Amino acid sequence: METLDAKLRAGLTALELTLSDAQMADLLAYQALIGKWNKVYNLTAVRDPGDMLTHHLLDSLAVIAPLRRQLAQLSPRVEGTALRLLDVGSGAGLPGVVIAICCPEIQVDCVDTVGKKAAFIQQVAVTLTLPNLRGLHARVESLTDKYQVISSRAFASLADFTNWSVQVLAPQGVWLAMKGRHPEDELAALSPGVQVFHVEQLKVPGLDAERCLIWMKAVVHRDA
Repeated sequence: METLDAKLRAGLTALELTLSDAQMADLLAYQALIGKWNKVYNLTAVRDPGDMLTHHLLDSLAVIAPLRRQLAQLSPRVEGTALRLLDVGSGAGLPGVVIAICCPEIQVDCVDTVGKKAAFIQQVAVTLTLPNLRGLHARVESLTDKYQVISSRAFASLADFTNWSVQVLAPQGVWLAMKGRHPEDELAALSPGVQVFHVEQLKVPGLDAERCLIWMKAVVHRDA
């Protein structure tokens, strides 16, 4: 039977993603923490470790390469300040924790309205010594900090996701929404103030299901 480590390595190869041994160890340790805390906090309905690796870790890892490509195109940030990402409705920390592990240069805040889930993220940050990870127990509408990237995975409709978080989107910032099949109805319901500038299909190793990323930005209205 294929070990979790072997399955993770095979998945990374399929995604053309290179991580250090320490990062891979952190990913597996993070999954083990989900399994441990799941017994009390009900973080995910997926219980089997092999399924969890495919449906959670590899599913989240599939966004890393697209995220890095997109960040390379963002306007240069102020020297000495970390690029900030907010993961909305983060739950068990997907994809926020995975991004924090793979991209230590990004400051990742995971916000959730459920206190136990925010506490779990904090525990992950402490256990895995991830200084760039933070769990926030709050409604996204109440936040005031600015983020260059705001992400979500199976959180809400695209309209609600963008409406609830627009006040924390930094100038030139982008929204990153992880979806299953192409969400035609949700795209049609977006506010005129939101522009979809890229949609890309994802292939998650071992997962026979449609996945796509919706990239959006705020429309800047200039006076004539």
